[in-house]
Amino acid sequence: MQAGFAFMEAGAVRSKNTVNILIKNLLDMLIGGIAYWLIGFPLAFGSEGNFFLSYSYWANYQLPSEKYGHWFFDFVHAATASTLVSGSMAERCNFYAYLLYSFLITGFIYPVASHWAWHPKGWLKVTAFKDYAGGCVVHMLGGMCALVGAALMGPRIGRFHKKTGEAHDIRGHSVPLAALGGFILLFGFLAFNAGFRGHISHPGDGEVISRAIVNALLGACGGGVGALVIHRAGTFGPTHAWSFLMTLNGALAGLVGVCAGSDVFPSWAALVVGVGAGFTFLCLHFLLLKLKVDDPLDAFPVHFGGGFFGIVAVAFFMEDGIIFNPSRNSALRLLGLNPAANSALVKWFPGLTNFTRPDIDIPWIAIDAPRLRKWVKASPDVDTSRVLGWNLAGAAAISGWSATLCLILFGILKKFGILRVDKEMEIRGMDVIKHNEPAYPSTAWEDCDPGQYGTSTMATKIFSMMSSTKRTEEGLDRSSRMQGPFAGRQMSRTASSNLFNGYSPNTITTCSTLHSSNDPDSRAQVSCNDGIVPRSNSDSSGLQNRDDITAVSHI
Repeated sequence: MQAGFAFMEAGAVRSKNTVNILIKNLLDMLIGGIAYWLIGFPLAFGSEGNFFLSYSYWANYQLPSEKYGHWFFDFVHAATASTLVSGSMAERCNFYAYLLYSFLITGFIYPVASHWAWHPKGWLKVTAFKDYAGGCVVHMLGGMCALVGAALMGPRIGRFHKKTGEAHDIRGHSVPLAALGGFILLFGFLAFNAGFRGHISHPGDGEVISRAIVNALLGACGGGVGALVIHRAGTFGPTHAWSFLMTLNGALAGLVGVCAGSDVFPSWAALVVGVGAGFTFLCLHFLLLKLKVDDPLDAFPVHFGGGFFGIVAVAFFMEDGIIFNPSRNSALRLLGLNPAANSALVKWFPGLTNFTRPDIDIPWIAIDAPRLRKWVKASPDVDTSRVLGWNLAGAAAISGWSATLCLILFGILKKFGILRVDKEMEIRGMDVIKHNEPAYPSTAWEDCDPGQYGTSTMATKIFSMMSSTKRTEEGLDRSSRMQGPFAGRQMSRTASSNLFNGYSPNTITTCSTLHSSNDPDSRAQVSCNDGIVPRSNSDSSGLQNRDDITAVSHI
């Protein structure tokens, strides 16, 4: 999973911030591992605790060896929640702020929420709350943290027009990298769903795991195809594009959507839930643009949107759910009401007895929870075990928990000026300034083999020309910064304009093509340091001319 997030985020940001986003994905695992070992797992699944949190196994002290598998698997979920935030705040988040929020989300915010839902003493666990593979606990929590962070931090420079608010595309530098990350995630989600069973040797394990994997796959199918068709149909504005990135994010939203009920959905229902999750993703994607919230990875639309649709869909599409077993009193049961002949509700509305049958047992009423009823002092007339009602309550509680803590955390960081990098660093990029490791160093992609005379004149002139180009953005006059040994070389504007004087894509040949010639005499006659040579000098040598001038002009 972490490899998938790393490649997808790297492809979605500009090349000047590639190393920065990669190290954050690495540290999500490294720092997250320390945080989860020290306090995360003890707060989530300690042997001693209450309905809110647990408090044992600090730093794995006295943790039974048979629980190490559980520790590892749930640590992956904690790291996933933290990773979503780094994507939504990409290209502008201060590194120190990242280190702090990564530790706290993995070590405190997520573990407490997971305790509520999955620890035997958790207050949601003793109800009908149903979240099999973390659609709410992992994805909605991480998505809400991502939204709060992106909103408080503000959009990237140039993302929205200052006066009109119109959104301007800031495209990532590599769709293939994003695609690779997406494909890895599509595969990783299969294990993400299957592994929640926790064991594979007990009776019935094979059936549950097989169903979870198939449903995850079908959810991705529904989400991807649904998002592709809905977006192409112009539902959210005129378009003529069959968007790959929208399709990929729709597939991921479909995977997230089926997480909550992948063990209980019929296969056709998983497909339907995937389509619904993909549509929800598109709605939230365009809503964020209207609200001027910049989420480069669509972490909130994909994970919160898909997770919310899935957690609601469980009550409807689970086997023996509302869709499969409706009744005449379903409307009241959706509200958690169980009208009976001696209930206060019937006393107020006697006519209800004409169409209610309290003796009917609807299977999507999961359990009787007397302990919980006593704790919340619920009336006997109110059934406290409704899947739909408790899923909505759990979603609201977990979203509120994560939003409140992140609002406090990011608000404090913003108050002290350490949430966002300064404008100059954001414009220049963090790879060189912060990490001194450009993702694509200039020396690695020079157009010509330096040979015995050193670096080619062509490369020197190109980089000098680029470093002398002035651009103004939001009132800040700046130069294009090159990465590598040519960054400091200057060249007059007149010289740079004459660099390609007299040449066109049809009349030039680059040095690299000279070395591909089959005629050794022709190669010997032209020096590599000449950089660019007229086509007339190469036609007779059988060179394969290339239009590299077009690429050069767009560097």
